[in-house]
Amino acid sequence: MAMERKTKAATESLVLVLIIALILVGVNALSALGIYTKKDLTKSERYTLSKGSGKLLVSMKQTMHVDAYVTKGLPKIDAFVRDLRDLLQEYEDASLANGEKKFTYTIIEAKDDDQKKAAKDAGLVEQPFPEFSETEDNKGAVAQGYMGLVFKYGAEKDAIKALSPDQSTGLEFWITNKIREIRDRGDKVEHKIGVLTGHDEIKLTEANLVPAQAGKPAMQDIITRNFPFYKLQDVDLKGGDAEIDDSLDGLIVTQPGKDLTDKELRRIDQFLMKGKSMAMFASFVNIKANDATMNATLSAHGLDKLLDGYGIEMKKDVVLDFGRSFRVNIMTQGGMASAKFPQMIDVIDDTQFKGDDMLLDTSFAGFFRIEEVAMPFTSALVLHTDKQPDVPTKCADNKPPCFKIVARSTPFAYEKTDDTVDLNPFQAWKPKGKWEQFNLSASVEGRLKSAFPAGDKQGVETAAQVPDGKSARIFVISSSQYLANPFARAGNGQDMGPQFGGMPMGGDEKLLQLANPYAQQALTNTILSFKNTLDWLTGDVDLLAVSAKILSEPNLVYGDVRAPKFNPEESEDDVKKREKDLKEARKTQQSTIQWTLIFLVPIVFSLFGFGRWQWRKKSRLNARLA
Repeated sequence: MAMERKTKAATESLVLVLIIALILVGVNALSALGIYTKKDLTKSERYTLSKGSGKLLVSMKQTMHVDAYVTKGLPKIDAFVRDLRDLLQEYEDASLANGEKKFTYTIIEAKDDDQKKAAKDAGLVEQPFPEFSETEDNKGAVAQGYMGLVFKYGAEKDAIKALSPDQSTGLEFWITNKIREIRDRGDKVEHKIGVLTGHDEIKLTEANLVPAQAGKPAMQDIITRNFPFYKLQDVDLKGGDAEIDDSLDGLIVTQPGKDLTDKELRRIDQFLMKGKSMAMFASFVNIKANDATMNATLSAHGLDKLLDGYGIEMKKDVVLDFGRSFRVNIMTQGGMASAKFPQMIDVIDDTQFKGDDMLLDTSFAGFFRIEEVAMPFTSALVLHTDKQPDVPTKCADNKPPCFKIVARSTPFAYEKTDDTVDLNPFQAWKPKGKWEQFNLSASVEGRLKSAFPAGDKQGVETAAQVPDGKSARIFVISSSQYLANPFARAGNGQDMGPQFGGMPMGGDEKLLQLANPYAQQALTNTILSFKNTLDWLTGDVDLLAVSAKILSEPNLVYGDVRAPKFNPEESEDDVKKREKDLKEARKTQQSTIQWTLIFLVPIVFSLFGFGRWQWRKKSRLNARLA
């Protein structure tokens, strides 16, 4: 009897193993035939074609064809080619409209001379693809060839000259933007955005993103080079005598260095009352270029008057945040050190803060799916919704029209309101004043009323309210150097002109040492946020989800460890002790999570297996007794 049970159990186990083996063989066979399915569970839908890409394809008036020139022969590049093929197939599937595919592709492995010549003539770059084995004494191999895309759309032709198998993140981002660029050229689509000039503004053409010795990139150069479908056009109001061109989709206002006249403010209001959009990157905090002291004067140069009329008050202050100061990692003689700068706020999507306390609204276009942005030299914003009674105070289903706060400081911030404020980054920062949480970025959208309903019109005829059926939109980031690198802008020396080879004279070495890590830590998100804002200004927000895919997955955040509640009466030593306690708490939590994953999970599985073994053993014993 016992032998029969053992034979039966062995037979059942063998049958089970054979069934599992057959299932695995079947799944692999289907995969080899290209028959498979997948489910994308990532928050940003990283492995699924965005709906915006599909809408772009369907909107095309002609069919676009892509020749994908690839190289094969090594495991890593073969996997990349497979992923590329799958992505292009998703583009083709999404382009189906009225029984017609607006996007087709061909995979070409450039082996013979004619194919290689065609790839080269299309502008593709031949490149090496090295691959090393970590399991075979670091043996390696190198494949030489092409990996790029050639786009054809009517008479238009363009290419992504080289793709890297090592950098697959954001592949959809670059492909979709190239499709958009070619589509706009072929279909004569234009997106023109005005940029206010004439008031010593921090210009988008100013080379202030990195130390001058490292090159002279400017925000406008980066945008126009990578996203040429945007046309940025200077707007000079000429003291208020010139209107803003109606053909512009929107207006960008950056930090001015001198006052706007009332007539100029009325011209901006006139533009908005036509149902237009404005994005403002400005605050009360003014720091001159090449000023290593970073001594700030507080003036909004008239922008506060304009915003106040729309129900957004910009306070005359500078916000210092000790709960989430921007930190820069620098190398010292003693090793790596972290320096904090409370005048530059690191605004993050922290899940501890919800609702009206939320630090960063990553559902809003300007910050869509961006986990963190740096906001240097901010002023607080206060909403006065009563000034725009036709605009809802809350968004229905998180959608406009409404007033909305989209970025805040932590509750451990305070404000300085002196006419001049010392913001030198190397001072010993000691928190003083009343702790508050301040609004740093806001938007208002709807049938806005004019900011200047009364008084002398000064010859500027403006509608009292946005016409029925239209909406005016205003987005404010109250950070005077949001689109700049504050360390590079203050630390770079004076540009001595072409007679000196374009090299700067002087400069502050300490500030420039901070400029590179700031650029590495902050500027990718800043550029993406600005690009998203351009999409928002033009009303083309379908591609926001595509833009988010260029970002890497966010790091693990130890959210249960709260920032210390500073006391304004504490000494500097007390503050340092509290910060040390915070670091130790985070370190302890990190260690707890680490050891839990290393030991606790395996132990739980082991106990489960042991318990199941005991249960089965007991069941067999009971069966024998029966």
